[in-house]
Amino acid sequence: MLVHAASAELPPSAKGAAIALGNFDGVHSGHQAVIAAARLAAQARGAPLAAAVFTPHPRRFFQADAPAFAVQSPSQRASALAALGVMHLFEIGFDAAMAQMSDADFAAQILAARLGAAHVSVGADFRFGRGRGGDAASLARLGAAAGFSVDAAAPVIERGEKISSSAIRAAISEGDMPAAARMLTRPWGIEGEVVRGFARGRGIGAPTANVRLGDYVRPRLGIYAVRVDIGDGAPRPGVASVGVNPTVGALPEPLLEAHLFDFDADLYGRVIEVRLIAFLRPEEKFDSVEAMSRQIEQDCARARAVLAS
Repeated sequence: MLVHAASAELPPSAKGAAIALGNFDGVHSGHQAVIAAARLAAQARGAPLAAAVFTPHPRRFFQADAPAFAVQSPSQRASALAALGVMHLFEIGFDAAMAQMSDADFAAQILAARLGAAHVSVGADFRFGRGRGGDAASLARLGAAAGFSVDAAAPVIERGEKISSSAIRAAISEGDMPAAARMLTRPWGIEGEVVRGFARGRGIGAPTANVRLGDYVRPRLGIYAVRVDIGDGAPRPGVASVGVNPTVGALPEPLLEAHLFDFDADLYGRVIEVRLIAFLRPEEKFDSVEAMSRQIEQDCARARAVLAS
């Protein structure tokens, strides 16, 4: 898949695509329905399949001080889109000028002129343009005038509720990892560079790979059974803490500390993905390091059992 930055000049080969348009934070089953609609259009036209996303996320533009909320990193999103057969990923810069652009100008200047869209698929609840004045119906009218077709994918309903990034964020914040995985169609994972900590885990026989949470939505603080992808295509079982480590001195921000079972190699500086499979227990402050160490042994045993099942 080719990723085209917002400032990049598009090659002719990227024009004329069937484009799935949205933020696609999570590339969950609802997003996958939009991409499937674009894929059908691409096949019918003999056109490449593409996705277009806004960067930064409009929510971050309008609420610069809002708490972290991302379900995925940009690279995770790109990987998920590529796995669905997307050939081109167009980044649409979201700034003050874009926020004030009318729906008609967006359709004509961005979708038609810049991206050269042959078709655009959106979700049924898609909104765009100044004041979110445009919707799927208006986009279809504007597209007809600008030379591209439009369709809107119906929401994906599961257990009586619409699959959405907001619902996934809620599940993650509650520690309901099976629900998050069900909506995402894969386990939720945090991707990041392994940074140096205080090496306290190594001192008690449980060395950890530490990853900052960055822009990710904050999961429930506590202990998780995890699988860790260190980049070799063989996710390894482990246990992880997401928290401030209150027993040995509270951290200013929550940190992800993952202990990989039966593994002892230097991961510092490497980018890994820690997939949170199941929440085991809330974060706890212990009376002593010895008490914490005993609990870690129990957490490891429980995580092994959960992952084996």
